[in-house]
Amino acid sequence: MRTVLIASLGSIALAFASVLIAAAQEDPVFTTDFAAERDALTATGKNAYFVLEPGVQLVLEDGDERLVITVLNETKKVDGVQTRIVEERETKGGALVEVSRNFFAISQRSGNVYYFGEEVDIYKDGKITSHEGAWLAGEKGAKFGLMIPAVPLLGARYHQEVAPEVAMDRAEIVGVAENAKTAAGDFKNCLKIKESTPLEPGHIEHKLYAPGIGLIQDASLKLVKYGKIAPAK
Repeated sequence: MRTVLIASLGSIALAFASVLIAAAQEDPVFTTDFAAERDALTATGKNAYFVLEPGVQLVLEDGDERLVITVLNETKKVDGVQTRIVEERETKGGALVEVSRNFFAISQRSGNVYYFGEEVDIYKDGKITSHEGAWLAGEKGAKFGLMIPAVPLLGARYHQEVAPEVAMDRAEIVGVAENAKTAAGDFKNCLKIKESTPLEPGHIEHKLYAPGIGLIQDASLKLVKYGKIAPAK
């Protein structure tokens, strides 16, 4: 049994490594093409670092800044794939800054979570002022990116967003055994990701994902509460 499990994990890691090593036409450094997973994608599931189950909610704070991430009981078909909608609500001093509806799907084969785009509302003084950063895979040259791998490999580089001239966030795995302290608890063996984008050269942010929980730190924002809420019907 133990031998079979080790062999299975080894096969998944090898398959994922092959995807990341494959040279992408658009970017010679960060992988951008994950089409091999398309036939196995679904809207519900989880891996160690990302949960796509309705009702899961994470709350992160830093001073008067707050980010609430909620997995909604809603799906949306994007580029032929049924995706799960994850809402992010950012506030500062109690006032809305941004609301985004993000579209994700998870592979039943590998456990990798892929990103298919987002709808964005940016607020000022209580009014929507723009939709900057919105994109959808399958439109205007955009295609889905890799959000979180099920088997993280130290040093792996890949695009989370692949929407030329609109959203090109990319990730590099820089830690797989990080420890972190937050108001919601102490976490071990966290995944640390360095994010950047060619659209803003020099801009870098770090995120931490805890096993079984998900995002626990986004730049200066840290987890203060997590759990399940009753999903809206």
